[in-house]
Amino acid sequence: MEWLDNVLTQEYQLVGVLKQSPKGCVLRYRHKALNQDMIVKRLPFLTEAYPRLKEIHHPNIPQIFDVIPEQNGCTVLEEFIDGVTVADILDGNTYHERGAKAVLSQICDALQVLHSLHIIHRDIKPENIMIRTDSKVILIDFDAARIYKPYRSEDTKFIGTVGYAAPEQFGMTQSDPRTDIFALGILLNIMLTGEHPSKVLYQGRLRKVIEKCIQVNPQKRYQTVLELKQSLIK
Repeated sequence: MEWLDNVLTQEYQLVGVLKQSPKGCVLRYRHKALNQDMIVKRLPFLTEAYPRLKEIHHPNIPQIFDVIPEQNGCTVLEEFIDGVTVADILDGNTYHERGAKAVLSQICDALQVLHSLHIIHRDIKPENIMIRTDSKVILIDFDAARIYKPYRSEDTKFIGTVGYAAPEQFGMTQSDPRTDIFALGILLNIMLTGEHPSKVLYQGRLRKVIEKCIQVNPQKRYQTVLELKQSLIK
């Protein structure tokens, strides 16, 4: 998009490339006058969730400023989050129950808003959860997100991260809010033990919460993130 490139060149300075892959690139720009940073994503596809995300203003979700369709994909202008990922924190460390519950509780708040708009994240993992410098927890990276459609029996294709993806993401049924709940259970176990629950299942008080999240049958999981959050804060 030539006009966008012109604006970025005139008003912004490229800080660096945050991610580069066949699935697209993520660039960090800084406004020359305001000294504020912004994320520019160039994707070889137009995910159906990003236009709906533009309407969301929530403290646990990055602001999507604009989504610009292009001939072979789209460009997304997104708020830059200054902080570290949960994956960074887990590098050689694990969480205590109190800290893990605090993180998951805020992610549940973000997902409650997303799910109310029928947006399923589908790629919840430590790399996609950021802890901002003021300790606010932010759920990022909606490239795999989709809109839940009641009339469909399954997802059109698998998108997600093996190890965190629920069974239904592999074509068994359609992913829905309970798909994200499955990933939250995997995440919680890894935060507490450093291992996937298939290797080491957490033995503390939150074990029952984890086990309910990661049931193969979605009917046996928590049915909403609000229900999960209430179990976390008991």
